Amino acid sequence: MPDATFPATSLDPGAYQTQTLPPNSSADLLNHACFCRTLAPERLHSLMPDLTLSHPHLFSATAVFLSQTTEQKIAVTVQALERVMALPGYQAQALARAPAIAHKAFGPRGVCMGYDFHLGPDGPRLIEINTNAGGLLLNAALARAQVACCEAMDWAFLPKAPSDPLEQTVFAMFLAEWRLQRGQAPLRSVAIVDDAPEAQYLAPEFAMFAQLFEQHGVRAYVVDAAALQWVDGVLQHEGAPVDMVYNRLTDFALGEPQHAALRSAYEAGAAVVTPHPHAHALYADKRNLVALSDDALLAQWGASPADRQLLQAAVPATQVVAPAQADALWAQRRQLFFKPVAGYGGKAAYRGDKLTKRVWADILAGDFVAQALVPPSERLIEVDRVLSDLKFDVRAYTYAGQVQLLAARMYSGQTTNFRTQGGGFAPVMVVPAAAIQVAKRRG
Repeated sequence: MPDATFPATSLDPGAYQTQTLPPNSSADLLNHACFCRTLAPERLHSLMPDLTLSHPHLFSATAVFLSQTTEQKIAVTVQALERVMALPGYQAQALARAPAIAHKAFGPRGVCMGYDFHLGPDGPRLIEINTNAGGLLLNAALARAQVACCEAMDWAFLPKAPSDPLEQTVFAMFLAEWRLQRGQAPLRSVAIVDDAPEAQYLAPEFAMFAQLFEQHGVRAYVVDAAALQWVDGVLQHEGAPVDMVYNRLTDFALGEPQHAALRSAYEAGAAVVTPHPHAHALYADKRNLVALSDDALLAQWGASPADRQLLQAAVPATQVVAPAQADALWAQRRQLFFKPVAGYGGKAAYRGDKLTKRVWADILAGDFVAQALVPPSERLIEVDRVLSDLKFDVRAYTYAGQVQLLAARMYSGQTTNFRTQGGGFAPVMVVPAAAIQVAKRRG
């Protein structure tokens, strides 16, 4: 297998030669040796005007490469996770520690699920699960703004068999959620809800969702949750009934005072809310990773040997941080990553080898889990003619266990941040099973 690490001291195309590589090594080699820019800025601008100015680090100019084997393993791992999380024993333990509102379930599964993976030497490793993963429509648009950067990359841009555009799949997902709770009743209005939505970093995506609903004849609003009203058993916005709520709040239990109207509507089943507290309790609470990495417990609950094998390979060992284990965890901290149980977006998450005593005291006083450290993969990119290694993770956007889209997030630092020069969302290109031509540095 050719060496996938290149000292790359020159950006001169003449310093490279093409070489045929076996498929299992091609993705890694491309991530370390292909510096091409596949993003067409003018095409992206036509899809999302001015976004590159207001969000300069939202999109990377290059792509991330995955092997077909990795793509398939992510897909089957997601399906195994959802089968395990549907087991009565698993659900009982997840809901036992959840707030009362999370026990209410009205049928919807939860839109825009996100399974985040790092790519280890033995395959994809699950880092966390999110129930309100942002970026699905942004990444759909990003994928349409890619162009072949050179003849050697033509394989990535060959015409594909006709299929429904992702936007159609996304609308069908919301319609499926509606029908799970309301049957064949017409869906007339959707509120896209967050706190101060206009101030959110991914606010442009809220407008994209609103446009998608309007294109399908559904009235859509982007709404501050505090502006919703609960009137005579009806959820309203400015006096108009709200049929469905696309919930982007990070108050996962809807417990904050300004969310009282939405909470009342959800508890009464008066509006279809997705994603919802029940889904967060089952999927996104980080304490669930403890159970998902415990093979004996999964066997006790009746998980199949095949699913247990997949989860053993994919879910890093995780434990709850408790004062009784403080000394042992501190001693092992360099091999651990610490996350708040209800965290999101990498907030208050820490690599153990970066911990200070002050932060460690905060972790012990809070609700955290410790996960076996799986270092992220790296992508060598060129920014202003300087080569730099960025880290990346891979997010699988899913619904009902089916992967809709794979996207990468490139960054420097401990966690994803959308502040890295050259980083941000990046399209994932799956290297075909057949050997391909890639560039390898001479000498």
